[in-house]
Amino acid sequence: MPDQGAQPLQTADPAAPQPVLSVRDLTVSLPDGMERAHAVQGISFDLLPGQILCIIGESGSGKSVTAHAVMGLLPPSIKVTEGAIRMGGTDILAAGAETLRDLRGRKMAMIFQDPLSALNPLMTVGAQIAEVMMAHGVGTPGSRRARALELLDEVGLPDPPLMYRQYPFRLSGGQRQRVMIAMALALETSILIADEPTTALDVTTQAQILKLIRDIQARKGMSVMFITHDFGVVAEIADSVVVMEKGHIVEQGSADTVLRTPAHPYTKRLIAAVPHLTGTDRAHPAAAPAKAEPLLRVEGLVKTYRSGSKLLGTERVVKAVDGVSFDLWPGRTLGVVGESGSGKSSLGRLLVKLMDSDSGSILFEGSDIAALKEDRFRALRPKIQMIFQDPFASLNPRSTIGHILTVGPVAHGVPYAKARASAQDLLTMVGLDAGAFGRYPHEFSGGQRQRVGIARALMFQPKLLVADEAVSALDVSIQAQILELLDKIQRETGVGMIFITHDLRVASQICDEIAVMQRGKIVESGPPSQIFLNPHSAYTRELVAAIPGEQPGS
Repeated sequence: MPDQGAQPLQTADPAAPQPVLSVRDLTVSLPDGMERAHAVQGISFDLLPGQILCIIGESGSGKSVTAHAVMGLLPPSIKVTEGAIRMGGTDILAAGAETLRDLRGRKMAMIFQDPLSALNPLMTVGAQIAEVMMAHGVGTPGSRRARALELLDEVGLPDPPLMYRQYPFRLSGGQRQRVMIAMALALETSILIADEPTTALDVTTQAQILKLIRDIQARKGMSVMFITHDFGVVAEIADSVVVMEKGHIVEQGSADTVLRTPAHPYTKRLIAAVPHLTGTDRAHPAAAPAKAEPLLRVEGLVKTYRSGSKLLGTERVVKAVDGVSFDLWPGRTLGVVGESGSGKSSLGRLLVKLMDSDSGSILFEGSDIAALKEDRFRALRPKIQMIFQDPFASLNPRSTIGHILTVGPVAHGVPYAKARASAQDLLTMVGLDAGAFGRYPHEFSGGQRQRVGIARALMFQPKLLVADEAVSALDVSIQAQILELLDKIQRETGVGMIFITHDLRVASQICDEIAVMQRGKIVESGPPSQIFLNPHSAYTRELVAAIPGEQPGS
């Protein structure tokens, strides 16, 4: 299949700068039995000196496979069958293992999407940065330590000597991503490959990381290949753009051209699917009937985490949820937004009783479930369902998707045939084919696994749905479909929803009211029109201003 609609590469100009990376007619084959024969097929592009090139596309488009091919990090089951990848005078595909090891870190480096899994949990941050230099025989132990401290400061981490001694689990997501950037910069590489480095970050941290990458790139003259599915990020950072669909490049050009006058229908669909701050409140077909009691009433909810030793004077006390109160009515959605560490996910876990609160009440249909023991709450659990943030950890890797979807309802007395039929219907509703029923989680992309998680929560026809970053791992077009699906289900069933998200654009699309959390407290709440166009809190104004490529009301 040709790259239909893709803009051809320009004819080489002797006076033009030579690319630092050149990909020509690259084809990467997939194992037998996959949905298609090739991960990427016949793609060509150049990365120029000092350029930020964004490769954008949905899950399965081949953008991450392309990045891994450039780094020589493809798994054994996925092989390059045609094409060339050249970095300067080096043919990456023909290079031996020793040459590739030398290039990685010295000439090109990669920032991975999930820094927690990419960092060694048993080594301190400083030791991991120093290890990059040691692996390439650079410096002495003293000079490597000094360079690591310099890098920690350069990427904006506070108190570099303290950070040097920390383990990854003690750092926030944004801090871990900064450590990954420091490691990538350790040897002054000329190419930085960033694979979805801001996807899981809240808007203010994302804005900081994008600014950091842009500033470092400008200061050091690096070339950056930035993999993303967010056109807001593209608008914020890109010089040029490559758009990929199902392994093919369908369009490429300057960021301004692609964003303002996209030529290919697929690019147009992706841009059209990007959520924007609406500045208007969500419309309902009819007013909700008056109720004596809301579906959910939360009053004075408190959850405190303690770590360290009180006896040794090292105890650390954090109020993750600090006196939170709100009401939720049937058929309505309350969005909970805030940065990492604001307490929004802890609040969600309290509402579905995955952990117990310290004080306060959670009145569900008039009954205080906060005080219920697990054996008494079990009968209510089908009515209160959660869509989890991490689709990797929340699905049993040893169970088929069909088993994952049906085991809960069957355990609650639903006949298997009925559960199976419901599961297959829901798989279709969330955008997966019927064949997904017999496959395993590892056979799906992250976005596809998240759709399975949504289907699992809907299997019980719940009255309350707590969605914890339910669309954060999804491409914009699938994200739009899932938001539309959740809206449709809510209108048809009257389910109430708590929608936890760090993406304020998504919150403005689906929420009737938004609660802004900071350090465990709700600092502001109101309809989207107030929160996004006339925020009262300085913290809310900061969140809105940090949204990439977006201005309120645009």
